[in-house]
Amino acid sequence: MTANSIVNQLSKQFVTNDSLHQLFESVNSISVQGYDDQRRVVYWNKGSELLYGYKQEEALGKKLEELIVPAPMRDMVIEAHTKWINEGVAIPAAEILLKHKNGTDIYVYSSHAMFENEFKNKQMYCIDINLSDVKKAQAIATFKEQMLKTIFEAIPDLLFLMDYNGIIIDYHANNQDALYVSPDQFVGNNMLDILPKSVAKKFEVYIEKAIEQDEIVTFKYELSVPQGQVYFEARINKVLKYDQIMIIIRDITEQHQSEQLIRKQAYFDSLTQLPNRLLALDRLSQLTVEATRNYEKAAVFFLDLDDFKKINDSLGHEAGDKVLIETANRLQRALRKADTIGRLGGDEFIILSKGISTQQNAVGIAEKLLQNFREPFTIEGRELMLTISIGVAIFPDNGKSVSDLLRNADTAMYQAKALGRNTYSFFTNQMNTVIQRRLTIEEQMRGALQRNEFILYYQPQFDVKKNEIIGAEALLRWLNPVLGSVAPDEFIPIAEKTGVIISIGEFVIKESLSLLKRWKNVEQLNRNFSIAVNLSPSQFKDLSLFNFIKTSLSNANIEPQSLELEITEGVLMSGESSITDTLNDITNLGVILSMDDFGTGYSSLSYLRKYPFNVLKIDRGFINGITKNNEDYSLVEATIAMSHGLGLKVVAEGVETKEQLTILKELGCDLAQGYYFSKPIPAQDLIDFSIRFYS
Repeated sequence: MTANSIVNQLSKQFVTNDSLHQLFESVNSISVQGYDDQRRVVYWNKGSELLYGYKQEEALGKKLEELIVPAPMRDMVIEAHTKWINEGVAIPAAEILLKHKNGTDIYVYSSHAMFENEFKNKQMYCIDINLSDVKKAQAIATFKEQMLKTIFEAIPDLLFLMDYNGIIIDYHANNQDALYVSPDQFVGNNMLDILPKSVAKKFEVYIEKAIEQDEIVTFKYELSVPQGQVYFEARINKVLKYDQIMIIIRDITEQHQSEQLIRKQAYFDSLTQLPNRLLALDRLSQLTVEATRNYEKAAVFFLDLDDFKKINDSLGHEAGDKVLIETANRLQRALRKADTIGRLGGDEFIILSKGISTQQNAVGIAEKLLQNFREPFTIEGRELMLTISIGVAIFPDNGKSVSDLLRNADTAMYQAKALGRNTYSFFTNQMNTVIQRRLTIEEQMRGALQRNEFILYYQPQFDVKKNEIIGAEALLRWLNPVLGSVAPDEFIPIAEKTGVIISIGEFVIKESLSLLKRWKNVEQLNRNFSIAVNLSPSQFKDLSLFNFIKTSLSNANIEPQSLELEITEGVLMSGESSITDTLNDITNLGVILSMDDFGTGYSSLSYLRKYPFNVLKIDRGFINGITKNNEDYSLVEATIAMSHGLGLKVVAEGVETKEQLTILKELGCDLAQGYYFSKPIPAQDLIDFSIRFYS
């Protein structure tokens, strides 16, 4: 069957002279299409020609999905039309994206109606409105009453037609339950008298604005109904020809709830429900503006839980989360409603307090916060004693910008940590000097390796029983032309924070292996010798660590057992399986693994059981005390006995006197290092020292 014959056949089943179609033909600004039960075009008005580019003769007989429906939507459109024909499931009105004949996108608001013609054939009519025209309110203004009823039967929105005085002329509502009052209260009455005063005032303002500006105005409002709080969006447009106003009201409750949820997720911490970093800093910015305007002072409190990581590591992250929630609750109970409490991240919190007239006011707040943490936390049946460290910065004395105040409060908090924790500290200019030095160190550290500013010193290690040099610990030194000599305790944490520690760590390993190679080539030193190198937590996060060690040993032609890697508890505290795998790979390679600073950590004993250590190093603090008090003596004695029981060698750090060495011999300590033997010395000095020792 040809296309023409199809069109002719369809035309015989289609009434062309009914009043509705005449009305459609008279309105070019509205696109109306008719489709039979096979989705073939049986009607195509002038508005459709203008909107979609297809002439009537081009469209008739063609299927809906062949003309204006984008490919991704076709199956959905066919399914929806079939369900309406067969099951009576109406297609809802919606804003959709359709296609022009030339391939361009057309956004329309599409409504649908289903009729049976005189031949008992179902015909679907699509009424499409170009959204740009809707926004300009050009098409709606010319609608006659019958057209409104025809088009908007499928529209879920509420429509009101009123005169300039606010008297309701007509309305449309598919769902009578959506009306604020009963329908008989609308027509002939003023909307301003029907609605609550606050909402009515909004309508009054925006109606006046629509009349004056001769354009669509949009606003949102809310109403309390028996079902709860409902949110609406109202669009008001002036109908020029008739001195009337068209108001379209849409229920946006779900949209509002979604927006609120998104806002909450964007600005509030999901765990504690406190303002997150973004919102807290925004409020800090507002606080500075308000305090400046009112010539007031304000306080920024930077809080950090003491030893919170140990909670996560020992009891698990779920217990840690409960601690953070309880912390948030305690902070809220301690402060005024006007104060802002925010969670910056992890176990860091911020408190913003306005109206601080004197520093003593801030002291009172800080002491109250500390007081609220003196009661134990009951978590999973355990009572935990937790403390906080607080740093305080005062606006405008300690900074006028958000960044300055936050940085200075953070600095003061670290000062509180240094003072022993469980206390507070106010920012001082002296701290600012510390900040500036830290920034200078960070700046100078960039390129320090390339400028050959780093050097390794070595402290010899002695076999206590044989009195032989068996190795040395590599110790990093930094001599900078601007800063002079910078202590490792000062620059290593900054290197960790900036990530420079990875390249520095590789330098230390390469230099240490280079010394081992030189040692092997000295005839007088033809004996076993090892170099101990410290590894930082950040280095273990580097996935290439093991391969780097393996390759470096191979390139230097050094036996793996000549390299000893010293690891502190900080490396192990995350408990990540990747760390265990890396440690096993290293020991399987033959490299010696040593636990450094034993006795200063939180749960070192468990680590000795879990990880493949070969050597244990007793912290110098305990060695210094073995000649002075029984507690340190007993602890060192027990540590040596326990280590030997686990098959570990023991190294005593910080041996400074003959008396200490004698006691260590008696206790069976294997190795020792310290100023009693030698201070850390450069590579060549170590070789010369060792040659003299054996000559």
